[in-house]
Amino acid sequence: MHAWKNPEHELAAGAIARRLGFRQISLSHQASPLIKYLPRLETAVLDAYLSPPLRRYVEQVAAALPADCKLEFMQSNGGLVAADDFQGKDSVLSGPAGGLVGMIKVGRAAGADRLIGFDMGGTSTDVSLYAGELERQAETTVAGCRVRVPMLAVHTVAAGGGSVLHFDASRLTVGPDSAASLPGPKSYRHGGPLTVTDANLFLGRIQADHFPTVFGPEGNLPLDGASVRLAFAALTDRVNRELGLDYTPERLAEGFLDIAVENMADAVRHITLERGVNPADFSLVCFGGAGGQLACRVAASLGIGQVLVSPFAAVLSAYGIGLAERRELRQTAVEIPLADCDLPATEPGTEQRALLRYDGSDTTLAVPLADPETMAAAFHRLHAQRFGFADPARPLVCAAIETETVTGGGAAVAQAVATAARPPESARMYMAGHWQDVPLHRRADLIAGQRIVGPALIVEAGSCTVVDPGWSAELSARGDLLLNSDQALHRLPDLSRPDPTWLTLFNRRFMSIAEDMGRVLQMTARSVNIRERLDFSCALFDREGELIANAPHIPVHLGSMGDSVKAIRSRFADLAPGDAYLINSPYHGGTHLPDITVVRPVFAPDGGALRYFTAARAHHADVGGIAPGSMPAASTRIDQEGCLSEGLRIVAGGRFLEVAVRDWLNSAPP
Repeated sequence: MHAWKNPEHELAAGAIARRLGFRQISLSHQASPLIKYLPRLETAVLDAYLSPPLRRYVEQVAAALPADCKLEFMQSNGGLVAADDFQGKDSVLSGPAGGLVGMIKVGRAAGADRLIGFDMGGTSTDVSLYAGELERQAETTVAGCRVRVPMLAVHTVAAGGGSVLHFDASRLTVGPDSAASLPGPKSYRHGGPLTVTDANLFLGRIQADHFPTVFGPEGNLPLDGASVRLAFAALTDRVNRELGLDYTPERLAEGFLDIAVENMADAVRHITLERGVNPADFSLVCFGGAGGQLACRVAASLGIGQVLVSPFAAVLSAYGIGLAERRELRQTAVEIPLADCDLPATEPGTEQRALLRYDGSDTTLAVPLADPETMAAAFHRLHAQRFGFADPARPLVCAAIETETVTGGGAAVAQAVATAARPPESARMYMAGHWQDVPLHRRADLIAGQRIVGPALIVEAGSCTVVDPGWSAELSARGDLLLNSDQALHRLPDLSRPDPTWLTLFNRRFMSIAEDMGRVLQMTARSVNIRERLDFSCALFDREGELIANAPHIPVHLGSMGDSVKAIRSRFADLAPGDAYLINSPYHGGTHLPDITVVRPVFAPDGGALRYFTAARAHHADVGGIAPGSMPAASTRIDQEGCLSEGLRIVAGGRFLEVAVRDWLNSAPP
């Protein structure tokens, strides 16, 4: 591996080399100004690491095919490319990209154009969003490496059929570790741990009689339901003994599934809320071998009323690659004020977009190429949707022009359906707190328009779909299975006693709020301290100011932030919806004066009782004082460090009090 001779660059190169397994770094005698762009360096190194073995693989595949065969490969940006042009940097997320393309093809063929992809496999779950155009990210972190190439926006969480079930003496958890394919889940007969797949099998959501007999040492046995029952019974005894509860094994398994569903639903919230859209406005396209087992529950958790299960759901990633277009994507750096742009006319047969950002921000948004006024209006609308605000008076910068050429591609085909319905079988399944007999349908025996009311099971060669109570399923003329929510049933917590399931569920939901706060703060910040150094923290507090959940930000902020919240609560007796407050006093929970905390009270939906507080603390480069920076050595009074506040209302009823903030910033003594 090669790096330029510079202490900072050597450290960066060393970190990358260790991450990628290099044992030697060569250093030149001249520094390059380009080395400061670390993501580009990491991308180049990653490409150099991946491309040689990938090239050998491509050559092996090509050699095994007829000479006149046209060979193309899927890229992370969602398009096919000729074998000779396939590079390592473009292959990192090619599999999930194929799933996203397949999801779009089958969803649009079914008449839906606002789609959420839900791809649940054995180790992880991939979620994606389609609202009329492909969502791409200019920079992505994969396995700790920052890759700066356009990739489809696919979010992955460690929650799949093989996710291991744990009890840590106080709460239940699912994953992030996986049983993988070997040893696999407990039911695979290789001595593996209890997993999500085992919970589904135990509760009848998977029927062993309709599952391939490929398990055990010889690969010829069915799933082992007996060992799963014994393992759940033993774990239930432990939970009841240590917590003084009266769980049944079924209730314990249900609790684990609730947690797995919450992990997957949280991933969907991440990709939708990050873009300012409501998941309830979309259809959930379920695929992957395990997706159908929990699709209704994930959708119900998100308020989604329709689930689409394609006849190709079990192999949709491969199917999507087969239908993908050939795409050539090029970006040209511009970096000039939008008002000064003399942009080229749109070329026929291409899709052209401008990547715009606010001056001083690094967060770019893509808008269709047009005149500057039209693009500015589109940018402000998109920014308000995604981040909750827009600043039309702030100058815009055109960071780059993106040109995409699209050719070829195919459409999803219809699947033949049966012409005569056959009566269902019966299966035992645990639902709504008790065991019951439910109809079990073979998908191949369903006819177009046939409606199945849940609870029910629909089995096929590659997967199984569970129709939960409150849901119904109908087969379309194209062979798609459409699941609709009639009145989805939700389990509610029993507040009279501790429950390890709900402890985990609420922990995850509260953590998700704090994490989303941090993501939005980072993406909307102008300050390098916040945007790049990540010198900020976000947390959620109860109405008394006690910490509920904090994102994994900076510990020194979080340890004292609760005192700042309590100080605001005590100082202001007239807290009201839509208000926000500023505080940075070290005598009231602050750290040093540049760390400014913004506290916001959260009230009941009707504007009545105070329920929570949210707070964010971030480092500001300069808040006045006798010298730049923090804690000047010659200071004898705290106000010589800068502006000091024990509590200042900065937003009233949703209106920013700019004059009050400016007066405070000018209040520090000279």
